[in-house]
Formats: sequence, structure tokens, C-alpha cells
Amino acid sequence: MKVDAGLTGDWRKIPEHVKQLEADGYSGVGSAEMNHDPFFPLLLAAEHSEQIEIHTGIAVAFARSPMILANLGHDLNAYSKGRFTMGLGSQIRPHITKRFSMPWGAPAPQMKELISAMRAIWDSWYEGKPLNFEGEYYTHTLMTPAFSPQDTQYGPPKVRLAAVGPVMTRVAAEVADGVIVHPFSNEKYIREVTLPAVAEGLKRSGRKREDFEITYSPFVISGKDEETFDAVKANAKKRIAFYGSTPAYKNVLAVHGWGDLQGELNRMSKEGKWDEMAELITDEMLNTFGVMGEPDTIVPEMKKRYSDFADRTGGGFTFVDDDKRREMIADLKA
Repeated sequence: MKVDAGLTGDWRKIPEHVKQLEADGYSGVGSAEMNHDPFFPLLLAAEHSEQIEIHTGIAVAFARSPMILANLGHDLNAYSKGRFTMGLGSQIRPHITKRFSMPWGAPAPQMKELISAMRAIWDSWYEGKPLNFEGEYYTHTLMTPAFSPQDTQYGPPKVRLAAVGPVMTRVAAEVADGVIVHPFSNEKYIREVTLPAVAEGLKRSGRKREDFEITYSPFVISGKDEETFDAVKANAKKRIAFYGSTPAYKNVLAVHGWGDLQGELNRMSKEGKWDEMAELITDEMLNTFGVMGEPDTIVPEMKKRYSDFADRTGGGFTFVDDDKRREMIADLKA
């Protein structure tokens, strides 16, 4: 498996951080759309690195038009000399309509059209094809030389799509270069729901499994001492409870018979009971949605559970010292 890390949120520290990640042996580094723009930090990461891959993980697709995304993708890929991958996600309706003030459609069909429109724009730039994309959600029919990039030697970036349910997963396998399996997932759900959806999407697109990349980064709960372990565990419980409160993720819980928990978490989230929600997450759930144990057990367990389907994974492994972290990265890549 290739192993990715997250980029520091402190932009002043990005130059040294990305150099350290590259020296540690990480395959890629990503930035998420949380409290900062996900694209800008990667420009710094590209400038201060030589080989490590860079990606958004994820950028909110429906907050932007295909043309905006096409430009951002081109610029980062050209500047990094072909090292950029655009990771996209749909987000949920309240965030799109209330946070970004953008229209909400049928997520899977809109996402398929957005990526197809973006590829049509890139075809215009890189292959000289006339831009003539007309869809239900997006229309792009105007492109002049003045607005076409000239530094096209590295081609378009790859596109990965985040997905939870089978419909969006099929879309990823139809029109994207890879799927980002949500951390709020588990081995049983992936094998019973995600992988069959990937197979169906690839069949529709006429591609083979080797043409497609599956990224899955489970929760990792461990620590070099009891204090570190307890802190990592508490944070994982909060994140799992937060994700579990989302109605769209109910089926991920349901495959293990925990479907009723989703409604309870959702109710508590509306009441602002975030700390209380975390207490509903049991050790069994933690070790289902992630890998929990002593540091030496983490990599062998990740390989045992996921190595036959995951092409990439993620792990900051901040709960161990530098030498141990490098050893864990090397073992996963091997």
C-alpha cells in the first residue's frame, strides 16, 4: 500500500513539514477542506518537495463549478510536475445550501456530470477538442485561446471521489480514477457494499480493477504510553460519534446491527450533546471502524484486514516516536 499523511494546518510550517514527510517515506500528503481552503496549502507543499504526491482529501465539489475546479487542478498539477490528484466529495445538503449557499441536486448524478464536465474542459485544453458540454446541471460551451493554459505537458490531474453509499461508489468507478472510502466505514461494509459497487462501476466504464485506486484510511487507536492511548481513543470516539449522527451513514452501522444508534446520535447532535455522544461508542465499535492495540500490532492488523483491496492508506502515527513511525510506514509500503 502507498501511505499518505495529512498536511499541517499551520501554513508557515508547511515547507518544513512536507520536507519531513518526504524524508519519512510517505507516498503522498493531503489537505482537507475544514477551516481553510484545501488547494492553497498544496502550492506550498509542491514548492518545497520533489517527489511526494499531493492531493485534496477532500475538496467540496458542489461548492465550485467544473471550470473553477478544472483551473485549480491544472495549475497544481502543472506546478507540481504531475504530482497532484484532485480528491472531491459531495458533502451533505445543509452544508451546500446553508454554508456555501449553492444549489443542491441529486448528488450522484450531479457528481457524475461535474467530473464529466471537468474532463471535457481538460480535453479542450490538452487535446484541442471543441468544448461542447451540455448537461442537466452544467453547461460549458465557450473556450478561447486566451483562456486556455499553455503549460500542458503534464496533462490533467487524476481525480478521486469520496463515497460512502453504493450509488456514489459506482459513480467513482465510472468517471474517476479512484475512490476514497470514508474513514467511517469498516471491513464488512467495504466487502459487502463498496467493492461490489466498484466492480459494477468499472464494468460500466469498461475498465479493469488495476485502472482504479482504492484509498481507505481506518481509525488507528494506539499510543506509546497510556496517556497517549487514552487521548487518541477519546478523539476517535468523538469522530465516530460525529460521523454516525449523519443519516446517510446509517447503513454503515446497520451491517453490524447498530442501525438504531444512528437515530440516537442524530438526536443528541441536535441537542449539542457532543461529549455524551462519544460515550455511546464502545470498544467493539472502535475496533470495527479502526484498528486498536499496541503500536507493534497496528501495521500487521492493517495488512491482514485491508491489504487485498486498499491501494492507499493513511496514517500520521503521531502516537509513536520518529524512528518507529518511519518503520511503520516502510512496513505498510512493503
